[in-house]
Amino acid sequence: MLKIQEAIVVEGRYDKNTLEQFVDTVILETRGFGIFNDGERLELLRRIAEKRGLIILTDSDGAGFVIRNYLKGALPPQQVKHAYIPDCPGKERRKRYPGKEGKLGVEGMPPAVLEQALRRAGAVFVEPSVSEAAPPALSKTDLYLWGLSGGAGSREKRQRLLKKLGLPEHLSTNALLPVLSALYDREALLETLEAL
Repeated sequence: MLKIQEAIVVEGRYDKNTLEQFVDTVILETRGFGIFNDGERLELLRRIAEKRGLIILTDSDGAGFVIRNYLKGALPPQQVKHAYIPDCPGKERRKRYPGKEGKLGVEGMPPAVLEQALRRAGAVFVEPSVSEAAPPALSKTDLYLWGLSGGAGSREKRQRLLKKLGLPEHLSTNALLPVLSALYDREALLETLEAL
């Protein structure tokens, strides 16, 4: 598993699933062209870019470049890196027919090609250090124990937390976990939760 400092922005969930197989970092979706009308998601991308940097990894087709160019103009350039995949004809396994331009997208690329694209973009690969004890990662169990999921009133408490932290109100519990991990440490979150 490759650990990368920067968060990665992809177009959709299948791209995200492909990367999650071999990359350990926060991976966010634009939901295709949905990013154009989602100011909350764009603000979230800005905050994560400021905190840890972003790598934009979109398909090599026309739609991918439209999304990339939109993000290029909307995000601070010094906090964003661009990873490009090669033009490869073909179709993804889950699709019956190839895309409009007949090219493979991020989801159809082999891990070695994606790793090479991330390295060319200048991704910072983090090597685990034996001497450094990493703080425990946030988990779904933490969210449950803090009353943010799976219990009576958890939805309301989660909504209050999202509002307090200035995060998009429609983040699901599954989407909330990597966002909180990218922006906050455990102690800061506990202080915020106590203040609620």
